[in-house]
Amino acid sequence: MSVQKLQMALHAKAKTESGYRFYALYDKIYREDILAHAYAQCRSNKGAPGVDRQDFADIEAYGVPQWLGELALALREENYRPDSIRRVFIPKANGKLRPLGISTLRDRVCMTAAMLVLEPIFEADLPPEQYAYRPGRNAQQAAIEVEERLHRGQTDVVDADLADYFGSIPHPELMLSLARRIVDRRVLHLIKMWLECAVEETDRRGRKTRTTEAKDGRRGIPQGSPISPLLSNLYMRRFVLAWKKLGLEQSLGSRIVTYADDLVILCKHGKADEALQRMREIMGKLKLTVNEEKTRICKVPEGTF
Repeated sequence: MSVQKLQMALHAKAKTESGYRFYALYDKIYREDILAHAYAQCRSNKGAPGVDRQDFADIEAYGVPQWLGELALALREENYRPDSIRRVFIPKANGKLRPLGISTLRDRVCMTAAMLVLEPIFEADLPPEQYAYRPGRNAQQAAIEVEERLHRGQTDVVDADLADYFGSIPHPELMLSLARRIVDRRVLHLIKMWLECAVEETDRRGRKTRTTEAKDGRRGIPQGSPISPLLSNLYMRRFVLAWKKLGLEQSLGSRIVTYADDLVILCKHGKADEALQRMREIMGKLKLTVNEEKTRICKVPEGTF
């Protein structure tokens, strides 16, 4: 079965059986064609080397088939262990710095292989309110829906910002979200290892420091890694489902539109203050923090649309 056919089969199974749990996925991650596809995808994305400083030229000089074969063997024999993540800081538009984690190419290929297998399953579960990192969806579509909702009269808007969303996602709750679909303990162990990776930083003098903050604090996903988009969507799904389960879509005449950690709630007239309060409550239960300085209510004047 080709990679595409496997993905279609997994997605179809997940879509038609919402309660189905997948027992045998680990052996698919180290399949020769899956790893080759993952390598090609990582190669096309380019990207900097990780802590081992190995780049694609090094791998190609060594021999890609042999390199992938050794990775497959390590996975098959369950000897694979991820390396530390190299942390760098990139400037933001506001002058501050954003931390970015760079995994080794070996770990990126492995994560991408896992993504090829897992994404079709969880894509079947993600609600239409979520637009980021999904096949056939983008930020422009999210903006179009916001505009359409304003036209429909949902003109009171909560423009929300979460403080360090990627760094705050709690591991136990995230693993529960994964285990709702995945029974294969080896896949869950693989993801747990990636979540708990140490982080290595190099100061201006070339001195290296290594921390285990994610493992110690039991929270945070490695921002910049191939697996983090899926994990961030999976946890944000909890908020969207909680909002609907509490009946807030109907009672507030509201619609959520999310793009990664960007979130807006469009409400009918006079309901934004209540929407903001309910959002704070739900986010608190999810162990996430609303950034009050950047979160605001916008009321679009009647007749603007």
